[in-house]
Amino acid sequence: MGVGLHDTFKTMPKYLVTGGAGFIGSHLVRALVERGDRVRVVDSLITGKRRNLDGVEGVEFIEGDLADLEVARGAVDGMEIVLHQAAIPSVPRSVKNPIESNRANIDASLNVLVAARDAGVRRVVYAGSSSAYGNAAALPKQEDMATGPLSPYALQKLVAEQYAAMFTRLYGLETVTTRYFNVFGPRQDPSSPYSGVISLFISALVEGRQPVIYGDGGQTRDFTYVANVVDGVLRASQADGVSGKVINVATGGRVSLNELFQTLRDLVGSDLEPRYAETRAGDVRDSQADITRARTLLGFTPQVSFEEGLRRTLAWYQEEAPAAVRA
Repeated sequence: MGVGLHDTFKTMPKYLVTGGAGFIGSHLVRALVERGDRVRVVDSLITGKRRNLDGVEGVEFIEGDLADLEVARGAVDGMEIVLHQAAIPSVPRSVKNPIESNRANIDASLNVLVAARDAGVRRVVYAGSSSAYGNAAALPKQEDMATGPLSPYALQKLVAEQYAAMFTRLYGLETVTTRYFNVFGPRQDPSSPYSGVISLFISALVEGRQPVIYGDGGQTRDFTYVANVVDGVLRASQADGVSGKVINVATGGRVSLNELFQTLRDLVGSDLEPRYAETRAGDVRDSQADITRARTLLGFTPQVSFEEGLRRTLAWYQEEAPAAVRA
């Protein structure tokens, strides 16, 4: 007897995207839906927005806080793969309110791992952060080097990825941590003071406001366009031989904030100069990823360059973002 459509649907992978109404999570959801996967989203909407999923059909949505274990259990029920993106992803916010940040970044992550273990989930892919490396002197930053978190956020992300690895060793739950490096792209919210620097620069430039650079602008980042992150995470969700691993997902490049500003200013066609302010507590000076492990284990190669990513992001802000951030 041939396999019917109903049987095929039943055997399709079932993905839970935590924080799926957020910036990176919504890109993952759209990519999964476009390729035909079954998707459930859970999001507290503390930082996520329902409008990030506008136009996406067939996604089950649960509004709830994963720091509540029963919410986590309900979210993972029946799922095969969990892409755990939910967090409060902000160094300054964690410095200002470490308890709130701890609840979202550690308590919720532990609940997801416990619920996934108990529900028989096949794999959890955890969104780690390059902030875990701190101000490590060596560049590029390689997964086995010593960590040195400089902020509550960085420490919380490191603790949660260590929990993930422990759940693999202790309980046999497959986990993979993908460490992100300064992700940017469409739908990154520029309205918050805690947003990524690229979204803040773009929104200021297109509105004719003077952007702020904290520090001297010489600090460097491995800016990674969100489509590259989506590709890396989806590869990590299926690859063999990666359970328990930490894998950098980035471009392997390094750009200073001053260089970033000049590039964006040229793209926008602005003559504004930045305003420099005191360095923020917890900020890392330099960041660059070694992506050898991602290439080797995931077959990962960045598909969208930094410059092309900036052009796509700027186009979105000018054409699709709310009126408040349009030129």
